[in-house]
Amino acid sequence: MSVAKKLAGQTAVYGISSIVGRVLSYLLVPIYTSRFAAAEYGIVTALYAYVSFLNVVFTYGMETAYFRFANRPDTDRKALYSQVLSLLLTSSLVMSGLLALLATPLMNLMHLPPGHERYAVWIALILGLDAMAAIPFARLRLENKARKFATIRLVNILLTVGLNLFFLVLCPDVLAGKYLPGLHPVLAPLYDPSIGVGYVFLSNLAASALTLLLLWRELTDFRFRLDLPALKPMLRYAYPLMLMGLAGMVNETLDRILLGSWLPQGFYPGKSNLAAVGIYGACYKLSIFMSLVIQAFRYAAEPFFFSQSTNKNSPATFALILKWFTICCALIFVLISVNIEDFSLLFLRRPEYREGIVVVPVLLLANLFLGMYYNLSVWFKLTDKTYFGTYIGFGGALLTIALNFLLIPLLGYMGSALTTLACYFSMAAICWWLGNRHFPVPYPMFRLGLWLALAIGLVAVSWYTPVADYWLRHLFHLVLCAAFAGLVYLVEIRGRRATLVS
Repeated sequence: MSVAKKLAGQTAVYGISSIVGRVLSYLLVPIYTSRFAAAEYGIVTALYAYVSFLNVVFTYGMETAYFRFANRPDTDRKALYSQVLSLLLTSSLVMSGLLALLATPLMNLMHLPPGHERYAVWIALILGLDAMAAIPFARLRLENKARKFATIRLVNILLTVGLNLFFLVLCPDVLAGKYLPGLHPVLAPLYDPSIGVGYVFLSNLAASALTLLLLWRELTDFRFRLDLPALKPMLRYAYPLMLMGLAGMVNETLDRILLGSWLPQGFYPGKSNLAAVGIYGACYKLSIFMSLVIQAFRYAAEPFFFSQSTNKNSPATFALILKWFTICCALIFVLISVNIEDFSLLFLRRPEYREGIVVVPVLLLANLFLGMYYNLSVWFKLTDKTYFGTYIGFGGALLTIALNFLLIPLLGYMGSALTTLACYFSMAAICWWLGNRHFPVPYPMFRLGLWLALAIGLVAVSWYTPVADYWLRHLFHLVLCAAFAGLVYLVEIRGRRATLVS
């Protein structure tokens, strides 16, 4: 239990940067949905969907490979760090340069409105800077420097949020004469209205540049050494992870790309396909609360799982971790889903965005299964059978493409949401089945299935039991959330204590 507590402690520290940082950035959603029409926000959604794919290509699985090889006996960690960082620095410079040079044809290929080619150049620079920072961040995680990791991540988010507020709120409002007229001559040279949503990318670029400056100790504490023969074993280990990552991005973000292409024109009366992408992208943000927990968990869990690989009690530890991870995520699913109307009013400022909130519970549940998959995938990473992850990921990718092709024309963005749920559930189920054959872990699957069924039932009750009175409705939702939390306490905590005492 002590190792599980250690993981929980590290998850909490990483969570400070991940959760607090993401919450701060999520506070920008009301800004975006009030300042940009759905079609404009659709540009941001679409471009960042492509960024998700390119992030995987730019790091090509070397973070996980670095963890794996650094934990092997007799490894010279300093030499390994220099070799991996040298490789990523070189590849990042090459790929960023190519993307910048091909900005115009790429924007045309993505069927985005003309005149936004500079956005592609800024994104190329963001991708390069973030890839250069990946291994220094991985080193901080390996050395358990969670506080420094969290601090730098948080500074990155704070700068991003601050610049967004400066360029999207302060500058246009002051220049429009709404307040602080004395700042007009100061801000006028700094703000170009024609950039519009481009300030979202510029803010990100500035924050990525600052991150590299804050990692200067890690970046200067290496010697450039590009030794490809020595790196071949790592590349062989990493390339299936890269393919798995690309497949994962298909499952995670391709729907926002396919939605704009496969949605029949006029499916949503009075709205363009790009507007539908913007609505779906904004509603997808409401599932971020589940993603926050998953991201914080992954930062701590990956090095932790590798460090426990030789412990004879590791299967029992992994089973315990999955149980509590799933229960906590199920509670988040219930809490957000039963109160979705309040969350949507708070974060989706224009009514056109709130038309899509029906997809949020589906996406929350989908992300819950994704988190379970990350837990269950430990077996093929510890046994060096990462090609299984590639097979599972590509299977999910094929399912994503096929179901989106079938469901988008019939159900619109709900089709994309249901596809995401089907994909992640299938991946988790297959990973568990294969893990039982290659690396048996006593996961309490039947028990977890009961908890998930209860959570889904409570959400269904809240959605299909209309309560007109405002305060009575909130009380009803509070009772549903408290019922789930109370049962968890009685069965999993108090009940376990009673069993131990007896």
